[in-house]
Amino acid sequence: MTHERTKVLLADDHTIVREGILSLLQAHQGIAVVGTAENGQETIEKARRTFPDIVVMDIAMPLLNGIEASRRLRRVLPQTKVIILTMYADEEYVLRALQAGVRGYLIKRSAAAELLQAIQKVERGDYYLSSEISHVVIERFLASPQPTEEKTTLTERERQILQLVAEGHTNRQIAVALGITPKTVDTHRTRMMTKLDIHDTPGLVRYAIRKGIVTADD
Repeated sequence: MTHERTKVLLADDHTIVREGILSLLQAHQGIAVVGTAENGQETIEKARRTFPDIVVMDIAMPLLNGIEASRRLRRVLPQTKVIILTMYADEEYVLRALQAGVRGYLIKRSAAAELLQAIQKVERGDYYLSSEISHVVIERFLASPQPTEEKTTLTERERQILQLVAEGHTNRQIAVALGITPKTVDTHRTRMMTKLDIHDTPGLVRYAIRKGIVTADD
């Protein structure tokens, strides 16, 4: 009897890392890699077309980071489960990922076998945390399944524009990337800054780093 293979979409903006993980996954008989992506937006687009069982995704990606992409995937493809594979072991990142709907969180220096184990467990409906991350983190998350949201809530579009601003893109570049007009970008940006009580671009960058929307070395 032939078992159906697990469909996996891989997203990482570093070509060498992506190709290394791709080789690992393709060598496993129980996994079918349905595509690769270099940024969060491309991940969403390819997931809509391929309906993967699992998305293995980095956090620090351009255009749309892994946590924001996970949050959007949970809404548009609720059956697709996300495993974050990243260099960041900070508790803040782990908690924000779990709150976004992520089912697994691994550190890139983990053994290759651990990623395969994580895929198997997450597909079964379990959570999986890298052995380097304290289980206290996931216990805290499960104990508070409805985390208190901060009073200032940005829309999905505002968060996306915030990331692009923090990455150094101009309003015109953001407009092209998102398929909207520069005037619309400016409107979203103005509303966002008013909500956050931030009055300059450096302030937006600091906020984006503090909230894990971009990383300090982006």
